[in-house]
Amino acid sequence: MLKYRLLYGTLMTVFFTAIAVFDGWLDGSLTASAEDKPVQGTILCILIAGLIIPAQLELSRLAAAKNLKIFTPLAIIASILFAGSWYWLQLIEIPPQVYLSFLSAFSLLGLLLYQYFRYGTSEVIANCGASYFSIMYMGLLSAFVLAVRVDFGLWPLLMFIFVVKSADIGAYAIGTLFGKHEFSPKISPGKTWEGMAGAAATAVIVALLFVASCDIMAWWSAVIFGICFAFIGQVGDLVESMMKRDAEQKDSANNVPGFGGILDIVDSPLLAAPFAYLFFMFGIAG
Repeated sequence: MLKYRLLYGTLMTVFFTAIAVFDGWLDGSLTASAEDKPVQGTILCILIAGLIIPAQLELSRLAAAKNLKIFTPLAIIASILFAGSWYWLQLIEIPPQVYLSFLSAFSLLGLLLYQYFRYGTSEVIANCGASYFSIMYMGLLSAFVLAVRVDFGLWPLLMFIFVVKSADIGAYAIGTLFGKHEFSPKISPGKTWEGMAGAAATAVIVALLFVASCDIMAWWSAVIFGICFAFIGQVGDLVESMMKRDAEQKDSANNVPGFGGILDIVDSPLLAAPFAYLFFMFGIAG
């Protein structure tokens, strides 16, 4: 399992990096010498939208195991509209708070209408609640990944993703080899404090490598960044583990050897993305 995780984790990292760098080359944000285009992150937006579709299907299967219905067509559309918020706002002049508020309201109204015409008055709160949760989880959290890219640039995005995912790999590797003391036995007995230490150490090393090569932030900020996002990323993993344990499923799917499903790959960056945006927004990285 470890060798598959390392192999496919490396391949996915190379693929994502290539996509992100190509995206930056297209819109001029790759280097300071090129002029930035008015619209940033087109390829990244498409990639996120493409990942949301299978992720929502996986989430729907987890919900179905608890006899909950996620209205998948509406959930996918609304999630993509949320995830691309910072992209759409480059094309239309609407304040972000107005766009997000109306999208939240109309998503809920759409779910209620779908419930009425498809299921009537049966399990309204359960169905609409599960569907709305799936939209917020996949859509709203994903929006902050694109927000980091659009507002702060390509290299902060890559640093954030690399730090969080390297922490995942560090936690799994060290926890598998040396883990003895359980970190969260009720949710994920496989997670250990040794694994958490491995996650933090790996994340700090990767953050410092980005600082050395890209000069994104001071070295001490990189240490804070690495430790914080190693922990937040592992909490994101635990959040998805809670859902899988509730649904009595080991993985969200079995499409990716060593990982499981798309949800098992994106769970840690999803929860960490809003915190990464706050980190950069408040100038902690400065």
